Amino acid sequence: MTAHGLDHLIHLVRDLDAAGAAYEALGFKVGPENLHPFGTKNRIVQFPGVFIEILGVGDHAPIPEHGPKSFSFAAFHRDRLARAGEGGSAVVLESHDAKADAAAFAKSGIGDFEPFFFERRGRKPDGSETHVAFELAFAVDETSPDTAFFACEHKYPENFWSEAAQAHPNGATGVAGVVLTAENPSDHHVFLKEFTGVRDFRASSLGLIIHTPRGVIEVLTPQAYEQRYRLGASAAPSLRLGAIRIAGGAAAAATRVFGLDLAFEPKS
Repeated sequence: MTAHGLDHLIHLVRDLDAAGAAYEALGFKVGPENLHPFGTKNRIVQFPGVFIEILGVGDHAPIPEHGPKSFSFAAFHRDRLARAGEGGSAVVLESHDAKADAAAFAKSGIGDFEPFFFERRGRKPDGSETHVAFELAFAVDETSPDTAFFACEHKYPENFWSEAAQAHPNGATGVAGVVLTAENPSDHHVFLKEFTGVRDFRASSLGLIIHTPRGVIEVLTPQAYEQRYRLGASAAPSLRLGAIRIAGGAAAAATRVFGLDLAFEPKS
């Protein structure tokens, strides 16, 4: 399996409009609401090659349950919201062939699921309608029930990515990486190696650093996380998505928004 970079990060919230307004107040351009055919809905904050998916659970469509060979995206997030509340809920990697990635995950023992295809309508920044479709390959860290991991293949990337959507008033230019927390980061290095396809990583007393082709994945102890960001970290022993590192912007600071930290890293 080749190394995969970040595609998007999921921020699970109860009130999609309120969360979108909070992002807008921080100077981000936030896309309109999109409805999934399986009961969830989202709004998107897009950067070149990677995006933040602000996700809510709706009542517009039935939510399918998990099956023996199927991972239900919507059921996971419905249950995650009820069990653990709002916050970062998924780390998603880019995929050029979701079927091949699903096979690779199964071979390495981190997820024996059928690829999941879906499509939906979308809207461009000018308000015109477009068609997008995705195929997902899921992986599971059995010790981390509150974080989903999957790879995402864009079937019509030309309909999804938009320079206009990536022009943020606050000057943000991209996602530099993501920061996870875990009581013992080294316990998760085998899973993360198989999930990302990155064989070389750095380990220290503070945690793990994995340089993917697009963005850095870090796993810190809760203590190291609090020391860096001056914000409380999850005390859960499993992998939890704590912060998204935002490149660009005016000032270096970490801001907590609906259970997820946005760590701004200004241009040098």
